[in-house]
Amino acid sequence: MTASLENHLDVSPASAAGDDVAAQVLATARRAKVASRVLATATRSTKDAALHALADALVDSTAQIVAANAEDLARGRENGTSPGLLDRLALSDARIVAIADALRELAALPDPVGEVVRGSTLPNGMRLRQVRVPMGVVGMIYEARPNVTVDAAGLALKSGNAVILRGGSAAARSNEVIVGVLGRALVAQGLPADLVQSIDAFGRAGAVALMHARGLVDVLVPRGGADLIQTVVREATVPVIETGVGNCHVYVDASADPAMALPILLNSKTQRVGVCNAAETLLVHAAAAPGFLPSALAALAEAGVVVHGDAATAALAPVGVEVVPATDEDWATEYLSLDLAVRVVDDLDAAIEHIRTWTSGHTEAIVTRDLAASERFVAELDSAAIMVNASTRFTDGGQFGLGAEIGISTQKLHARGPMGLAELTTTKWIVHGDGHVRP
Repeated sequence: MTASLENHLDVSPASAAGDDVAAQVLATARRAKVASRVLATATRSTKDAALHALADALVDSTAQIVAANAEDLARGRENGTSPGLLDRLALSDARIVAIADALRELAALPDPVGEVVRGSTLPNGMRLRQVRVPMGVVGMIYEARPNVTVDAAGLALKSGNAVILRGGSAAARSNEVIVGVLGRALVAQGLPADLVQSIDAFGRAGAVALMHARGLVDVLVPRGGADLIQTVVREATVPVIETGVGNCHVYVDASADPAMALPILLNSKTQRVGVCNAAETLLVHAAAAPGFLPSALAALAEAGVVVHGDAATAALAPVGVEVVPATDEDWATEYLSLDLAVRVVDDLDAAIEHIRTWTSGHTEAIVTRDLAASERFVAELDSAAIMVNASTRFTDGGQFGLGAEIGISTQKLHARGPMGLAELTTTKWIVHGDGHVRP
């Protein structure tokens, strides 16, 4: 994440200018609230047609979006933004097609609104149903991810919500163009443009005002680095769903097949480094280390990965492969870059203890042929997702069949793991009686 919002978000009392910003953000939220009521009663066919229209509009506007994104990328390079974060920021023709396709996939998914979660008839004859309903207005605070702008809009639309976006300065031009494209497409479908609004123009003060818009914003989702998330969790007066930092682990057990373990490791680390489900630490059972680590370290080096390892790892490094001595800071770090912390552990107990100590609660993976070891790993670790013989990169709404995701929650209340359509709804009880009165 860039430091502009995460490390320097000003939550001090507002100045006169800040008061004006707060008033404008609250006005934005009121418009979103009104728009959400229109969408709450929309049919699935109306919402799905709008999703297809948004997808078509994005593809038709590819050149304009890519040009705006190029301005953001150029500014990011000038500001020294890391390669991993630039990758998150970048849009291309192919990525826009993929983003549009994700909207079409959302249209094909069942509508969560109106789904009956449970129901019964009481002994007195009253009929009860608990059904899914939209949240209302969803706020998003995030940085350097213009794809999230579309994902959030699409998920909000399908689940019957309006969305207010604070995408940050790093992607300001990209988001400005994208929100404009989406708004025009909504209007063409007979829906309010206020269903998707951005408050980027109001800067940090706008983000603070959004956090304090209690009663107008029904839930706020921060998506980014630890400083951003903790600032929002600490300062917001609206309900917050905490999406977590991804300090993800891959553990290679004593019984692991090296031919399986190496592709899982490389995919987890290198398939895309600037994302929260990329692996940041490799743990290797001492019995597997001599047969696995030399080739694994060579493959990592060939892929451009810098290894931060303990003494046992360094001792197994092949000639020409450098291992940077690891510190506690390495075990705690979400690199979001071609860096990986590596440690040799005595046994499964030591691997579990290491993960419990340093994990962010996102995703952990075990590579093993031992059923008992995999069952212990699954049962004894408490992260949002546990992978057995699979890459950490699968912790993703699309990969899980949920459609696009609005974030990956590492908290335990309301939502956990990839947050798709169902996680953007709440429920209400509907009770039918026949003149019933309570005795």
